[in-house]
Amino acid sequence: MALSGMRGLSVFISDIRNCQNKEQERLRVDKELGNIRTRFKNEKGLTPYEKKKYVWKMLYIHMLGYDVDFGHMETVSLISAPKYPEKQVGYIVTACLLNENHDFLRLAINTVRNDIIGRNETFQCLALTMVGNIGGREFAESLAPDVQKLLISSSCRPLVRKKAALCLLRLYRKNPDVVNVDGWADRMAQLLDERDLGVLTSSMSLLVALVSNNHEAYWSCLPKCVKTLERLARNQDIPQEYTYYGIPSPWLQVKTMRALQYFPTIEDPNTRRSLFEVLQRILMGTDVVKNVNKNNASHAVLFEALSLVMHLDAEKEMMSQCVALLGKFIAVREPNIRYLGLENMTRMLMVTDVQDIIKRHQAQIITSLKDPDISIRRRALDLLYGMCDISNAKDIVEELLQYLSTSDFAMREELSLKAAILAEKFAPDLSWYVDVILQLIDKAGDFVSDDIWFRVVQFVTNNDDLQPYAAAKAREYLDKPAIHETMVKVSAYLLGEYSHFLARRPGCSPKEIFSIIHEKLPTVSMSTVPILLSTYAKILMHTQPPEPELQNQIWAIFHKYESCIDVEIQQRAVEYFALSAKGAALADILAEMPKFPERQSALIKKAEDIETDTAEQSAIKLRAQQQMSNALVVTDQRPANGTPPVSQLTLVKLPSISSNSDNYSADEGARQENGTLTRVDPQPPSADLLGDLLDPLAIEGPPGAVQSEQNVPGVDGVPSAADTAAIVPIEEQKNTVQPIGNIAERFHALCLKDSGVLYEDPHIQIGIKAEWRAHHGRLVLFLGNKNTSPLVSVQALILPPSHLKTELSLVPDTIPPRAQVQCPLEVVNLRPSRDVAVLDFSYKFGSHAVNIKLRLPAVLNKFLQPLTLTADEFFPQWRSLSGPPLKLQEVIRGVRPLPLLEMANLLNSFRVMVCPGLDPNPNNLVASTTFYSESTRAMLCLVRIETDPADRTQLRMTVSSGDPTLTFELKEYIKEQLVDIPTSSPPPPMAPSVASPMAPVPPLNDPGAFLAGLL
Repeated sequence: MALSGMRGLSVFISDIRNCQNKEQERLRVDKELGNIRTRFKNEKGLTPYEKKKYVWKMLYIHMLGYDVDFGHMETVSLISAPKYPEKQVGYIVTACLLNENHDFLRLAINTVRNDIIGRNETFQCLALTMVGNIGGREFAESLAPDVQKLLISSSCRPLVRKKAALCLLRLYRKNPDVVNVDGWADRMAQLLDERDLGVLTSSMSLLVALVSNNHEAYWSCLPKCVKTLERLARNQDIPQEYTYYGIPSPWLQVKTMRALQYFPTIEDPNTRRSLFEVLQRILMGTDVVKNVNKNNASHAVLFEALSLVMHLDAEKEMMSQCVALLGKFIAVREPNIRYLGLENMTRMLMVTDVQDIIKRHQAQIITSLKDPDISIRRRALDLLYGMCDISNAKDIVEELLQYLSTSDFAMREELSLKAAILAEKFAPDLSWYVDVILQLIDKAGDFVSDDIWFRVVQFVTNNDDLQPYAAAKAREYLDKPAIHETMVKVSAYLLGEYSHFLARRPGCSPKEIFSIIHEKLPTVSMSTVPILLSTYAKILMHTQPPEPELQNQIWAIFHKYESCIDVEIQQRAVEYFALSAKGAALADILAEMPKFPERQSALIKKAEDIETDTAEQSAIKLRAQQQMSNALVVTDQRPANGTPPVSQLTLVKLPSISSNSDNYSADEGARQENGTLTRVDPQPPSADLLGDLLDPLAIEGPPGAVQSEQNVPGVDGVPSAADTAAIVPIEEQKNTVQPIGNIAERFHALCLKDSGVLYEDPHIQIGIKAEWRAHHGRLVLFLGNKNTSPLVSVQALILPPSHLKTELSLVPDTIPPRAQVQCPLEVVNLRPSRDVAVLDFSYKFGSHAVNIKLRLPAVLNKFLQPLTLTADEFFPQWRSLSGPPLKLQEVIRGVRPLPLLEMANLLNSFRVMVCPGLDPNPNNLVASTTFYSESTRAMLCLVRIETDPADRTQLRMTVSSGDPTLTFELKEYIKEQLVDIPTSSPPPPMAPSVASPMAPVPPLNDPGAFLAGLL
C-alpha cells in the first residue's frame, strides 16, 4: 500500500505503533473509528482522497484484529470510482472486509462485470483478483461465463489470462455446478498449447481440479500434458525467469504429473513411450546436491515422478530403478530426503513384484530405526511392517524386539503392537509366536496392551499341540526375580489351564506351581487378583485327589478374600471355595476352556485404526493425560503383608460399559462375548465421566481378565477406621462460615515448610509450627480468636492413620477474645506410608456452629533427611538393591512439563536431595535421602528419574531402598508430586525448555554410561 501523500494515515499508524500497551491502542482505535463514523455520516462533504484515506484506515484497524462493522457501503462504492487509486482501494478492502454472503456485494456485481469485460487491463486484474478471493456463489453464477471468455480470448495479455485461470479455478472449487464445462475439454486442450509458461501453469492448476472430478471428459488433454512434460524435461523454449536453480519450471512439472495421475491408463503406445522417456530422464537426472533450494525443487519433481510411475504400473525395470533411487536417498545425511525416501518406498510396497527388490535395503531401513528424528523412525517402522513376509519375518521381528529396549516411550506401544501382529501373521511355527509374545511382554510390559496377551491365550487354547510348550515357557518366566504384571497374568492363566501337562517335569508339581505363582500375588494390582484366584481353583481341580497341605493353603486364600471390598474378587473367592469342596466333581465344573471361534484378529483391526501423528492427535492425547491426572486420588495400596504392588498410576477410572457380575458363577465356565468380566463400580458425583470416552473399546480376552485399573486399599480390601478417615477426601462442610483462602493450598505449602497458617475464617486462625527429628515430630497448633467475643465449645480431635502415633495436649473449651492458645502435638512415625492425619476441629460463635476437618502436614517427606552421595558411595548401594520389591521402576505419563532445574528444585524441596554429576545423561536426575521410622530406623533411599526432552509430560522413575514398603510409598509420593497439581489455581508460567533431539532412554539393565560404576 503506497502511503505517500496520505499524511493522516501515516500519522495514525505511527500513533498505533507508539502505544505503550493494549489499552492505549484500543483507545486510539476507538477514537479513530468514531472520527471515521462521523465523517462518513456527512459523505457528501468527503472528497475521493479523504474517502480513500478513511477506508485504508479501516483496513488497517481490521488487520489489527478489531471489528469494523460500518463503512461497508463507502468501501463498495469506491469500486465504481473512475480513477485507479480509489478503485484499487475499493477492490482490496472489499475483498478483505466482506465475505461471500455479504449483502453489499450484490451492489458491486455489475460494476465488477463491467471491469472484467472492459478494455482496461489494470481494472480487469483488480476485478479478477477480488472475485477469486471472495468466490461466492452469486459471483460464480453472474461472472463465470465472462471469466471463461477472458481466459480463452486471444486478444488479452498473458497477465490477465493468468488471473482469469486462477479466478475460474476458485469459482469451480467453490461452485463446480455453475461453471459451464460443456465443450470445455477442447478449450482446455488449446490452452495447454500455450507458449507463455505463466498462463500454462495457471491453466494446468485448473486442469488438475477439472480432471479430479471427471477425467473422462478430458482425454484430449492427456497427450498435451505429455508434450508439456517433454518440453520442460528437454528445456525447450523455457524463459530464464521460469527456471529455478537450473530446473525448468518445477511447479509446472509437478502439476502436470499430478494431472496425469487422474487418468487410469495411457493406451496410445507412442504417448506412453514418450512419457516413460521423460520419467526416465527425471529419474536419472536427479541427485543430491549441496544447495538446499535446488534439492527441494528437484526432489519435488522426482517424488511426483515416482508417484506417476507407480500409478502407471511401469515395467519392472523402471520400478527397480525407482527402488534403487529411493534406497540411495534413505542413506543420505539430509533428514528430509531420508524421510521422503522411506515414505515413498512404503508406497512402493503397493506395487506388485517390487517387494523382493525393497528387501535388499532391509539393513539400511533397520538402521533408520535408530535415527535421531522420531518421524524418520516412525516411517522406518511402517516400512518394515509393510515389507515383512514369511521369508524375513524372523529377522524383522527380532530386530524390533531388540530395538524395543532402547526405543523412546512415544513409539513403544505402536512398536509392540506391530511386532505382535507380524509374529501372528508370519509365524513359521506357533511355538515361535509364543516365544515372541512372551519376550514382548518381558521387554515392554508397560506398553503391551491386554489384547496382545488375550490373543496369545486364544492361540494356545485353539491349538492342543501348543499347550504343553506354552505352559513350560510361562513356568520359565516365573522363575525370573522381577517380571511385569502382564507376564504374571498370562503365565498364571496358561499354568492354570495347562500346568497338568508339566506334572512329570522337575519343579512343576502342583504345589511348586502354586508356590511360584503365589509369590507374585503381593506385587500385582487388584485387577490381576481374580486371574490368580481362578488359577488356584484350576490347580486344585487338576490335583485329584487333592494334597491336603496344598488344599488348605488355597482354601485359606479363598477364605481371606471372601470379605474383600472388590465385588469381583469377593464373588470368585466365595464361589471357588464352595466349588472346591465338591471334590472330584470340581473337574467337571472347572473343565478346560472351550476353543475360541475363529475370527479376525483384534490386533490387526487396532493397527488399522492407528492414525499418523497430527497436531490434533497430539492434542487429544494431551487432553486425555490432563483429564486422567486430574482424577488422581490418594489411596492406600499397601497389602496387608507390607509388600507393595508394582502397578501403574492410581487412577479412578469409571467404566463406560458395565455388566452385572452378581449372576456370574464359576461353574458356568462361560466366555462372555466381549471376553471380559466387568463390575459396577460406585460413581462419585465429582468423577470425570468423560475420561473413559478416550479409552479403547474392550476386546475379547480370557475369562477373569478384569479390566480395571482401580487399586483397592489393601489386599483384603478392608481398611481400618483410622485409615478411612485419613484417605477419604474430606467432604465440604455445610458451614455458614466460609474459610479465608484456599485450604488445599495452605496444606501443600506446609508440606514443604515447617510453619504457617493451616486454616483461617472470620473468627479463628489455626497456625502450625513444627520441628522434625528423625522419626519424631513436635508440632504446636496456634488457635487464635480474631473476635472481641469468646469462642466456645472448642473441640479438637486427631484422627491418625495407622502408621502414626499422636498425642495432643488438652485443648481448652473456650478461647478468650483476641487470645491465642498453643496446643502441643507429638507425632511418632511407625512405618512408611503416604496417609495423612486429620484434625477434626469444631467451635461455636454466637449462632454459628463450625466443624472442619483439616489434613495435618505430618507427611512422608517430613521424616526424610536430605543426603548427598558421591559416586563411590552411591553405586555400591544401587547395585546391592536389585529388582522388586526393593527396587521399583515405573513409566509415568501426564507429568507437569517442568524444566529439569525446576524438577530438581522440587525434589530438593521435599528433602530428596539431587546428587549432581552421577548420571552423565544431562536429561536425567539422581537423588538420595534417608528415611526414619520406628520400624526401619535410618533407611537409605535412592532415586533415578529419566526424562524425555522431546516430551516433558512423561518420564521413567526408579526408586530403591532396603524396605519394600518404603520403596513403594516413596515412589508413589514422588509420583504424586510430579503428576498431581495440588493447588486449585493454575501454576505460574514456566520458561520454555529447549527440546533437544530425543535420545532413547536406556533401561536400567542396559550397560550404559550410568551403570559404569556397577560393572
